[in-house]
Amino acid sequence: MLRREFSHYLGTLIAASPMINVISSDDNDHTTILFQGDSITDGGRDRGNYYANNPSGMGQGYVSQIATELLGAYPEKSLRIYNRGISGHKVHQLRDRWIDDCLNLKPDILSVMIGVNDYWHTMTHAYAAGPDVYKSDLLSLLESTKSHLPEIKMIIAEPFYVPGGTAIDNEVWANGFPIYQSSCREVAEEMDAAFVPLQSIFDEALKEYPVEYWCPDGVHPSLAGSYLMSEAWLKVINKMI
Repeated sequence: MLRREFSHYLGTLIAASPMINVISSDDNDHTTILFQGDSITDGGRDRGNYYANNPSGMGQGYVSQIATELLGAYPEKSLRIYNRGISGHKVHQLRDRWIDDCLNLKPDILSVMIGVNDYWHTMTHAYAAGPDVYKSDLLSLLESTKSHLPEIKMIIAEPFYVPGGTAIDNEVWANGFPIYQSSCREVAEEMDAAFVPLQSIFDEALKEYPVEYWCPDGVHPSLAGSYLMSEAWLKVINKMI
């Protein structure tokens, strides 16, 4: 889908939705942080417990670790933290649920980590779109979000892979995935979003301990890998709140 078509489609969904703006934004004593993405963000969360700060709704990955840290460190901020990552999703699937799972929540800070499946599924799910579509769709989605929530702050976490993981063909990923990562960084720059450089963090971690410790399949981090992610993310957010 071309970028302008993608943006128009999202705009059509927003215009047609009776749900938009149902959540009040007049309570300025709270800061809402929303995490969006795929299975890495999902972390096995209980999607039935979708309210802010719900422990089981945070999943068991980096989002849970971040939420624990933030809620303990900043009680005066009255933070509302939501996890809306869904396993298997690509950018176009974020778009299809963006009204309920982003705009209606009116986040003050939006954190997005997406891209692994946009590449991986070209090999495993006959997904035909390439890196140009990934970049165009992600940029269009975030531009539309900014137009509806002008004061929003954005954090974009770099999609990564860890060489040696059981689900990773090192050569294939080394040749094909970096363009998605560079596209992600370019989108962050265009949107003036904070960027979390996760690939280099895992590359450095591999010099100390093997892939099995950080991210056994090369895609889904262990608890230790989630810690690396949360530490990198917190360095960004601590400058924003």
